[in-house]
Amino acid sequence: MVYNLRGAEYIELIKLLKLLRIAESGGQAKLMVEDGEATLNGNPESRKRAKLRPGDVVEIFGKRITVQA
Repeated sequence: MVYNLRGAEYIELIKLLKLLRIAESGGQAKLMVEDGEATLNGNPESRKRAKLRPGDVVEIFGKRITVQA
């Protein structure tokens, strides 16, 4: 799965999860990250507002999301 930033510099992790409908709400996205469900570039990510930039790869629930410019 690929997410295109469309001219933005970055997107926050919880916003990405919500936009791609992996989470039904911002609250659910926060819980997913707090519970350690997400990795960023192969490392566990616990920062809900981690800034994702082109080239970053998020994995959650077996889904792999690549951020592109």
